[in-house]
Amino acid sequence: MKIEFLYFEGCPSHETALARVKQVVAEEGIAVDIAIIPVETDEEAQTHRFTGSPTIRFNGRDIDPPPADAQYSLACRAYHLRDGRISPLPSLEMIRTALFRVTSKQ
Repeated sequence: MKIEFLYFEGCPSHETALARVKQVVAEEGIAVDIAIIPVETDEEAQTHRFTGSPTIRFNGRDIDPPPADAQYSLACRAYHLRDGRISPLPSLEMIRTALFRVTSKQ
């Protein structure tokens, strides 16, 4: 299992998002290191396929896959929640669902 947590310091939601990822991983009893990757330049955004802060990937799969035409840049990210709202943070449910998708395929 590989978890990548990419963030841009200019977006304030990354600390809470990281805490949520850690909470879900701990609740599910998964022992894994989380690669915490600061994205500081437009070049790094391109290299990491960074669609906004925070970006969370389990085994390379984005927990909320962006559209095919998404731009890579230093920006804050918006997550589309199940109830239709948009949030700067992924929900615990979204993180858990993405984790289950990855772990059930192993």
